[in-house]
Amino acid sequence: MTGEQRATLYGLGAVLLWSTVATAFKLALRYLTPIELLLYSGAFSTLLLGAILRVQGKLHLAFQCSRREYLLSLVLGLLSPFLYYLVLFKAYDLLPAQQAQPLNYTWAITLSLLAVPLLKQKIRWQQWLALLLSYCGVLVISTKGKPFSLEFTDPIGVALALLSTIIWALYWIYNTKDRRDPVVGLFVNFLCSCPFVLGLYLLTTEIRLPELPGLLGAAYIGTFEMGACFVLWLLALKNTENTARISNLIFISPFLSLIFISLLVGEKILPATLAGLVLIVAGLLCQRLKNSPF
Repeated sequence: MTGEQRATLYGLGAVLLWSTVATAFKLALRYLTPIELLLYSGAFSTLLLGAILRVQGKLHLAFQCSRREYLLSLVLGLLSPFLYYLVLFKAYDLLPAQQAQPLNYTWAITLSLLAVPLLKQKIRWQQWLALLLSYCGVLVISTKGKPFSLEFTDPIGVALALLSTIIWALYWIYNTKDRRDPVVGLFVNFLCSCPFVLGLYLLTTEIRLPELPGLLGAAYIGTFEMGACFVLWLLALKNTENTARISNLIFISPFLSLIFISLLVGEKILPATLAGLVLIVAGLLCQRLKNSPF
């Protein structure tokens, strides 16, 4: 098997798993609160990442970081998994999965906008067009196809879904400063997030044994969405010489996700959801246009 074939398989594997997580979020939240889901899924993900590093012979590197790297992990761990997943899970708790998933998908637009003040990048016409298309899509989805009514399904849920995109974009911007092995860095980030997650859990939640379906959902989310997807995507990018081709696979994910949401969660997919998602994806594609003065 060639490197490009392996990259495609890794990329498709990551996309397939990513396509199932919105469904997993919604099903697990039937049995767990957002903070409980974060606590258990984060624990499974941390164990998985530690096991991967152990197999790779790199586990010791997680305990040999510099003071600056540990401080960076403290900031990154606060952003994700702590704040990002806490906000995202709450958004899924309040909204239908078919709304929360496409809204969260606009994080790439948010990233490009935040890169202007934080990374001193210039905003191009493609980004303005991407912004217009994507947030028109957000408006269509969150109002169920009645954008001029401005009557949102759940204003707090919509606000939280959009807030999650800001947190995730900030995470990736600050993550550019991390020069460690990606899996090592992610593992340390999760370890540093543990005090925040556990502290909030103990302060806000009565300790109870989770129901088995909720625990299985948390295990799935922690193992695949927070862990395996990341590793598969890294392997895909490592094995390819055409990053753009592999990156384009990600556009399959939101549409495939709607199929899982319909079949497993039981939501009837509204035409407005599909129309809004098409606008969001069109906006994301606009960002990939080459620089042009026109």
